[in-house]
Amino acid sequence: MDQRFIDLFDRYTHGGMTRRVFLDRFTALAGGATAASLLLPLIDYNYARAATIAGDDPRIGVETVPIPGVAGLKGYAVTPKSGGKHAGIVVIHENRGLNPHIKDVARRIGIEGFTALAVDCLSPLGDAPEDSDQAASMNATLTPENVLADTRAAVAALRARADSNGKVGAVGFCWGGGHVNNLAVAEPTLDAAVAYYGQQPSADKVPSIKAPLLLHYAGLDQRTNAGIPAYEAALKQAGKTYEIFVYPNANHGFNNATSEARYDNAAADLAWSRTIGFFKKYLA
Repeated sequence: MDQRFIDLFDRYTHGGMTRRVFLDRFTALAGGATAASLLLPLIDYNYARAATIAGDDPRIGVETVPIPGVAGLKGYAVTPKSGGKHAGIVVIHENRGLNPHIKDVARRIGIEGFTALAVDCLSPLGDAPEDSDQAASMNATLTPENVLADTRAAVAALRARADSNGKVGAVGFCWGGGHVNNLAVAEPTLDAAVAYYGQQPSADKVPSIKAPLLLHYAGLDQRTNAGIPAYEAALKQAGKTYEIFVYPNANHGFNNATSEARYDNAAADLAWSRTIGFFKKYLA
């Protein structure tokens, strides 16, 4: 798909315009309503594409659970059915809430032998709407302080489990990737952090980071990538443990298969293998 369509969709998904304005501009760019109607399904979210691991997969158990510490906070918990102790991983969603794609990510983590807790940052506000634009509007009302309280509560909940091995990591995507970085700054007990194309913290906050970091970026994502040099310089200066990978010709959101035009199977698979290997290294 022409990169102009993807860039337009990226601006829309990050709050740069309303759905109506996006559709008007998309139609104009396509050259008319007929062409737009053919192209739009290739880029818009289609949650029917989300499930790679079924919710009733025999290797895992899934349930929605309350998360102590924040009123009304809930999460989607995925527990391996294998015995023994397991490390925990907090999953932080994109700016459209705890949708089917993020639940699938949690299940994918679960089959790798980790306990996953996908925190629903919208749950303290009430039930999240199924409509992704309405969810994004709700998400926009959250403050960094709200989200940090939610994610720190999720870390504590995982570590307190009877089947925990005592170690907890975090992974997040887009909006959630930025909040993984924020969590790494604020939570000294975090054992590993993986951020997919997330906004970077300011350089003055980097010395507070204790967890090893794995940072994935999309080569075509100029908006997010603009912050890489300063972040990496600060990490180097502070002597932090980190890895940075930039995936050439991949777009922001390359891990999310529900947007076909942005999804990059090769980049997603490689980043995922690195993510699981990173967690197995630091959370075992």
